[in-house]
Amino acid sequence: MAEKTDPFEASASAIGYVYQLRKALHLCIERHGRGFDWSVAIEAGDDIEEVSKDGTIYYQLKHRAPGVSLTDASTDLWKTLRIWAHAIANHQLDLDETDLVLMTTAELPRGSAASMLQPAVVSRRDESGALKALTAARESSTNKDLKKAFEAFDALTEEQRQVMTSRIQVLGRAPDVEAVGGLLLERAVTAVGHTYARPFLSRLEGWFFQRTIRQLRARDVDAISGNEFDQVFTDYRNQFRPENLPIDEDIASLEPNLAMYGDHVFVRQLHLINLGAPRVGRAVRDYMRAFAQRSRWSDENLLLPGDISRFERRLVEEWGELFEDMRDELGDEVAETAKVAAARDIYRWAMSQASGRIRPDCDEPFVVKGSFHMLADDQRIGWHTDFGARLMSILEPTEAGTA
Repeated sequence: MAEKTDPFEASASAIGYVYQLRKALHLCIERHGRGFDWSVAIEAGDDIEEVSKDGTIYYQLKHRAPGVSLTDASTDLWKTLRIWAHAIANHQLDLDETDLVLMTTAELPRGSAASMLQPAVVSRRDESGALKALTAARESSTNKDLKKAFEAFDALTEEQRQVMTSRIQVLGRAPDVEAVGGLLLERAVTAVGHTYARPFLSRLEGWFFQRTIRQLRARDVDAISGNEFDQVFTDYRNQFRPENLPIDEDIASLEPNLAMYGDHVFVRQLHLINLGAPRVGRAVRDYMRAFAQRSRWSDENLLLPGDISRFERRLVEEWGELFEDMRDELGDEVAETAKVAAARDIYRWAMSQASGRIRPDCDEPFVVKGSFHMLADDQRIGWHTDFGARLMSILEPTEAGTA
């Protein structure tokens, strides 16, 4: 029988990855507003690597269950020291320019090496005492799992160990993954207010996770810079201002299965004016995107009462003026080709010149175009001058036996 994977171990690893990403995003938000001369990367030099004009900071993150302590013989501590010692020995880390931070949710026992290496603002540092404690733990430990960590530690000269220890800062009882999420939400509230904080943060986290994946998968993708983060953060924040609404990239890139929409009323309306297949395809795409985006706005309570009704009223009224003008110009006795040509003009206006917007700064074209198609689907508007009668004959089935 195959050995079963411990589900708790797997979930702990997953939480650790989420913790790493959230903490990196939190670092970006903390740096945001303090200038642009910084960058943050995942799994570059360390779990998180932060580079600025003041130097480099390597972060090792350890997410542990409540009640866990970081002792002098702790695996978390020695695996971290192994990573740093190996980088020092191989000249991959310049201690003159690099700070080493071990951030853990675990407790730091009083008198432990980790407690002596807390930042000076938290506790009195004792770098010499910490190094003695680490050396003693290394000499007394019989843990075979830490053999490579001890070898990496031993490979350093005494001076290198002293300098490494002086650059280490241990942050104990750090906020766990949920607490970091709470800190992110607080910053989101500051940026866009309580009402929009969660949708704003959801989009920012989504972008950050996708951006990090690109950085991990492609060698030529740079770390997230201060400039790049500022542009993205500012753009999302602007989308949540009262005069705007967010446009989501996953919706803006949707492509429909055209076969699923062939019987929709708005498609039948397009057939009435002999629109070609490519233009019908674009109409279906805009309809689907507008429907999906409006649904998400509604689900996230981003719409104010009356937003949709006012928006649609403006579209219908603007369309109505042109439509009635068209009917007056055509008159009663006119050829079908003239009707279709005039209807195409109305349709062309709706797709390119209509001025109605759901919010003043929400200028995504598919919102307006797709909303016109939604209105056409409800038969509140149409393109052909006789669309009502034509649709009635198409959509209403005749009863069998009717004379």
